[in-house]
Amino acid sequence: MSNNLRRVAFFMSTLFLFAGCAMQRPVLYPNSQLKAVGETVAKQDIDLCIDLAASSGVKTKPGKRLVGTTATGSVSGAAIGSAAGAVAGHAGRGAASGAAGGAAGGIVWGLFRAKEVDPIQKRFVEECLRSKGYNVIGWK
Repeated sequence: MSNNLRRVAFFMSTLFLFAGCAMQRPVLYPNSQLKAVGETVAKQDIDLCIDLAASSGVKTKPGKRLVGTTATGSVSGAAIGSAAGAVAGHAGRGAASGAAGGAAGGIVWGLFRAKEVDPIQKRFVEECLRSKGYNVIGWK
């Protein structure tokens, strides 16, 4: 395996490691309900509402978004790299380099978006928490 290929493999594995970082979670307003039950019970209620959303079929699919952005980046990068390589007389090499760079860019963009919670899932979880007496003021 060449040095460049090893670097790319290391970079990609590092990115996938970071993809597993925590997704966004609701932030609760410190109202009487939160004060009465405490942080531990509130976190359990949040987990319960997230699980309820998933079991009801409302679940985000960050993996699909990651694959989509990677594929789009790869195709776009190949087209741009091919055009730039053709000018220099190396269309094939330019296409390969562009595809690799575009895929890497697509993965990075997809990883940032993978942490975002689907808007419908957010609303489901917020409604669930509201029914338990909590007020969601945002997500982080």
